[in-house]
Amino acid sequence: MSTENLPQSPGQPPRKPRVAVVFGGRSSEHGISVVTAGAVLRAIDRTKYDVLPIGITRDGRWALTADEPERMAIVDRRQPSVEELAESAEGGVVLPVDPSTREVVYSEPGSVPKALGEVDVVFPVLHGPYGEDGTLQGLLELSGVPYVGAGVLASAVGQDKEYMKRVFTSFGLKVGPYVVIRPREWERDESAARKKIVDFAGEHGWPLFVKPARAGSSIGITKVDDLSGLDEAIAEARRHDPKILVEAALRGREIECGVLEFEDGPRASVPSEIPSAETHAYYDFEAKYIDSTPGIVPAPLTEEETAEVQRLAVEAFEAASCEGLVRADFFLTEDGEFVINEINTMPGMTPISMYPQMWQASGVGYPELVDRLVQAALRRSTGLR
Repeated sequence: MSTENLPQSPGQPPRKPRVAVVFGGRSSEHGISVVTAGAVLRAIDRTKYDVLPIGITRDGRWALTADEPERMAIVDRRQPSVEELAESAEGGVVLPVDPSTREVVYSEPGSVPKALGEVDVVFPVLHGPYGEDGTLQGLLELSGVPYVGAGVLASAVGQDKEYMKRVFTSFGLKVGPYVVIRPREWERDESAARKKIVDFAGEHGWPLFVKPARAGSSIGITKVDDLSGLDEAIAEARRHDPKILVEAALRGREIECGVLEFEDGPRASVPSEIPSAETHAYYDFEAKYIDSTPGIVPAPLTEEETAEVQRLAVEAFEAASCEGLVRADFFLTEDGEFVINEINTMPGMTPISMYPQMWQASGVGYPELVDRLVQAALRRSTGLR
């Protein structure tokens, strides 16, 4: 669908495409999603698009929210929430389940439902489970509404760090050593599951990184320097996800690269480097979003290294069947080899996030970045493709 061929009444001028920006959600990354939505709402061209902000509360209610991006920011280390932005404590927004219509309806208890008009594309800026993991994408496929970003499969692969690594390995991309502990392993024999991690440490050494397998924004991750900190790290990871991933520490530089879908296919941005955070054990949530540890853009790499990481980023994008956008994270090891750590199919797009910074340095400013993502979604249909 192009922006020139949207449905319209006879004799009426072409209407602007309507973009529903959906944010918040049920995951532990709720607040960062709200911050990202604020940045998108500030940047989107209101002369070109009509915009409908829809927030998902922490308990899963779809709420009509204020279109006030200035309220969607971290203030005094406190993250914003959909509950603070919702126009009603009980009202709910409902997407169509009939693909022949894109009419969005708003209803409150005791009131007649109100039609909010058709939506032409959804811009989901949710992070983590129940939004970035293919669940929302599946709902949008059933509704027949185009959306920004990866489809169901790529979103699920991009969320689950185990299967992401398995896919990359099958395509010849190098990943670091890791071990996975699934929920049934804990349920069957907790001591055996813990021993599996201890044996992994014996083979690859300390420190280890203990992570929720299906979370992002560095939430729930612990750097474990020795056996004494292992149990607490496991408990923290399992608080966010019953399935955990344990990775060996790789010695090297942290390099990131953005991928964006253009009319002729995906292209890579200039890469960035995440410097060692002096006040943090690693590039954790606090370093990223609270203390705003700055990245280096562009990364100080040779021309050959830059070309190689850009090639690998696009290769990872294609390997996982991604669409729209991806941030690919690598380690450049001491022997000069790039090892892919993970991809993020809906990376943080706050004003300080690395993905928009890398594209800004590549000549694509934030408003153009948002526009390209919406246009890429409008060019695609839902369903098999």
